[in-house]
Amino acid sequence: MNMRLLVTFALLAAGASACSSTDATTTTAPPTAVQLLEASAATMGSVDTVQFSILRGGEPVYIDTQGFLEFVSATGRYAAPGAAEALVTVSALGLSTEVGAVVIEGDTWLTNPITGLWEPTPPGYTFDPATLFDPEVGFRAMLREGIPTVEDLGDELVEEETFRHVRFTAAGPRVEVITAGMVRGEDVLIDAWIEPVSGELRRATFPTTIGALPTEWDLTFFDFGADITITPPDLEG
Repeated sequence: MNMRLLVTFALLAAGASACSSTDATTTTAPPTAVQLLEASAATMGSVDTVQFSILRGGEPVYIDTQGFLEFVSATGRYAAPGAAEALVTVSALGLSTEVGAVVIEGDTWLTNPITGLWEPTPPGYTFDPATLFDPEVGFRAMLREGIPTVEDLGDELVEEETFRHVRFTAAGPRVEVITAGMVRGEDVLIDAWIEPVSGELRRATFPTTIGALPTEWDLTFFDFGADITITPPDLEG
């Protein structure tokens, strides 16, 4: 073998070895659906701040035990450890209106749907969005408990972001929490879209049954880590 051929052979061998080494160190398998649900449980259990929306369709659900204020939708934001504020769209006597809600460490205030003034919540009020992010009973617990039934539905591109779509069963007590107290005692199948790097739960949809008729829920979460401060409302204003 002449010297030129020997050098060429050595360079080719070195290049092949380098490529093989690079491939081995940079290629990693994507997380399984179970691993992703575990990561999402940890992420959602340690949320500092986040914004959210809740949309309900189908059979009416009420935020008061008297069945007067029908919940339609809510947009709001959360700040750890237990504060949330939301603008809640409700329907009463066929008319749609918006009600402000503030929850801070278990104390809750609403705007009166007639006067617009802030008031402490009346007896029987159930809507408490802060519990969604409670590390003991909220999304963290729900995601962990859903692991035995998780189904991987693959990656999906949503508004130029790639999410992993998984489906799992949530127990009735967890469903009560993630509907902010409006639905009780029913196991449901939840479709969840999770950001695979951060573990952030970005969207969750599921059906529930009110009587014999279905109600659909659509929850979205965004702006994780935004600068959010929530204070008690001015009851004199």
